[in-house]
Amino acid sequence: MTSNVTTSTDVVSATHCVPPGTREYIDRTIQDLLASLPDPQQLSPVGRRGIIARYTAVLEGNFVYWMTSAYLSVKSWEAHQIIDDNLREEVRDNHPGMLRRFAMAAHAVPTDTDIMAVHGHVHEVRKFIGRLRSESILPMMAFFEGFIQRFMPYLADLAVRQGSSELEYTEVHGVVDVGHTEELYRALNAEVLLAHGPLDKMRMLEGVEILRKVLEVVIHHSNTEKLETVVASTNR
Repeated sequence: MTSNVTTSTDVVSATHCVPPGTREYIDRTIQDLLASLPDPQQLSPVGRRGIIARYTAVLEGNFVYWMTSAYLSVKSWEAHQIIDDNLREEVRDNHPGMLRRFAMAAHAVPTDTDIMAVHGHVHEVRKFIGRLRSESILPMMAFFEGFIQRFMPYLADLAVRQGSSELEYTEVHGVVDVGHTEELYRALNAEVLLAHGPLDKMRMLEGVEILRKVLEVVIHHSNTEKLETVVASTNR
């Protein structure tokens, strides 16, 4: 019987073929995003709602699609199995529904304004993954999973300050995405082993940079908050 448990030794051996500095760059990008998060105590209710709503607008309708593109792009058996497991969990446990309940309880269901705030950058991600290049999509998805896992405590804090006690989404993803991240690096390693010749590091990280811009809008976009504040004041 084989075990699905990934040990620290497995992780080291699984990522040794990835070009040097790739994972470090991704980790540093995640750290920079987290360091830029606004202090929850300094955010207005509109500001808190905006971050949750834009995050939901990005994740709810796109994550399965993006991971499916990763599945279609990979060539190795190991990468197919890893992404298949990820997708089955996402669908079986209804993670999009879990996120929708989280947003509803925090009074942060995305509006047209929230969707338009992220639309342009999300469209760039869709165009990028349409190329179906596994060596670029897998680092992007590893970055995404790694960011989500570490972003969950902050997102939960915003929701609680919004009066919510529906935290299943943040509790689940604060745990499972640790393993998902490591598995995606294993999938990337399997794909690198099939490559003919050295891979260009900047090309591999192209998706990371495109997705980073999406997350920056999720975190820092101000037009949504300004517009909704004006609307709220005029309706009083």
